[in-house]
Amino acid sequence: MSTGDTFNDIVRRFRDVAPAADFWSLRVVEERDDHLAVRRGVVQPPRTGLDLGVMVTVCADGGTGYAGTCDVTTSGLARAVAEALDWARCSAGRSVVDPRLVPRDPVRGAYASRVTEPWEGTSLRDKVDVLRAQCERLKCDDRIVDWSAALWRTTTISLLVTSTGSEIEQSFDVLLPMLSVTAAAGSESQTRSLGDHAGRQGGLEVMAAVGFTTAAPRLAAEALELLSAPDCPEGTMDLLLAPDQMVLQVHESIGHPLELDRILGDERNYAGTSFVTPDMFGTYRYGSELLNVTFDPTRAAEIASYAYDDEGTRAERTHLIRDGILLRPLGGALSQARSGLAGVANARAASWNRPPIDRMANLNLEPGTSSLHDMIRAVERGVYMETNCSWSIDDSRNKFQFGCERGRVIENGELKTVVKKPNYRGVSASFWRSLAMVGAPDTVETLGTAFCGKGEPNQVIRVGHAVPPCLFRGVEVFGGA
Repeated sequence: MSTGDTFNDIVRRFRDVAPAADFWSLRVVEERDDHLAVRRGVVQPPRTGLDLGVMVTVCADGGTGYAGTCDVTTSGLARAVAEALDWARCSAGRSVVDPRLVPRDPVRGAYASRVTEPWEGTSLRDKVDVLRAQCERLKCDDRIVDWSAALWRTTTISLLVTSTGSEIEQSFDVLLPMLSVTAAAGSESQTRSLGDHAGRQGGLEVMAAVGFTTAAPRLAAEALELLSAPDCPEGTMDLLLAPDQMVLQVHESIGHPLELDRILGDERNYAGTSFVTPDMFGTYRYGSELLNVTFDPTRAAEIASYAYDDEGTRAERTHLIRDGILLRPLGGALSQARSGLAGVANARAASWNRPPIDRMANLNLEPGTSSLHDMIRAVERGVYMETNCSWSIDDSRNKFQFGCERGRVIENGELKTVVKKPNYRGVSASFWRSLAMVGAPDTVETLGTAFCGKGEPNQVIRVGHAVPPCLFRGVEVFGGA
């Protein structure tokens, strides 16, 4: 039976037991994961996962209740409806916002990732052979002690139907190619990688798009070079960040602080609050005039693209920060009703067994006009850093310390010595105001992570970032573990 037939059968059974309530929704989600890896030349056992379930949401008498189940029989759906209805009645009069104030306009639509080379179109043997070949290219020296190549593919299909007449079907194909190589000599070891931030929507064509098929020799050579490299210098100096580090910088010090439910206090006992307050929107200078940040789930190929969020709000490209001024938070329909602030379509759930909460999707730093060469030439003393390897940020998403895999000293406008263990620290509320140059459109890299965690119970979700390299002035830089 096809997924479409299965989903339609579930919806028909649900309508037979749907509650008499102010509002209800049914979100059906099926997800398949395939993971292939070759490590140290040895093929690892292939892993495949298949998951199917539903989330029932019921609003009644001013309360909201949720119930998830993988029992999609009529009796299983009836139990979920009863449970959600009970929770709605228990929460009536105790919620921070009356759900009847949330707009529920009917929406009908669909979305599907663009796929050029389908996963199923290439045999398992051929996919493993691709990984074997990359592994062989990583193992180029006896000092290479660990090396691996992997592919993680996820296909997700969701269907949202509501009592107000919405019906939205979306399908997402995501590929995360990963390479990692570790070199060691004596007590020193160094790692270079491609992977944690290289995910995109699409098929096997993503491998070439993110450089998976060409990166192995460079990564191996750089890991070996780092073995004898000096530690990163220490001091206050200019900092040039490559796109694969800008991903983390945008994610942690812009994305998480702007989540509206966090600003309103929902995460404070788990992952912290935010230094941003509701009164800042419209007036607060978040960064220099070069800082322009957009929320854009409509961008093709980015890992978190979609047409509608998990509450049925249509996705649109929206400026959150324009010319350095903070304009809008990352808040879905519920948080918007709660706060009175305009938000975006970012109510997202990790799977069928979680309700939607405010999440980043594609959060992009818009390009400027500078070439990488121009930015290097503009530095008298500084460091160029690539590829995040460590991060720490306080519980208000303000003070941070980040480390990278590789650095290069910049002196008098020229790239000089390669340095290991480069780190920097700063404060979100002032760091972005030191932004001095932003890479031009041809320097932008479309990247993303599949591992953004938030919420109680926890939800690990995919987030995209299209970012250029950026130059910051007067940053505290240091070396270390």
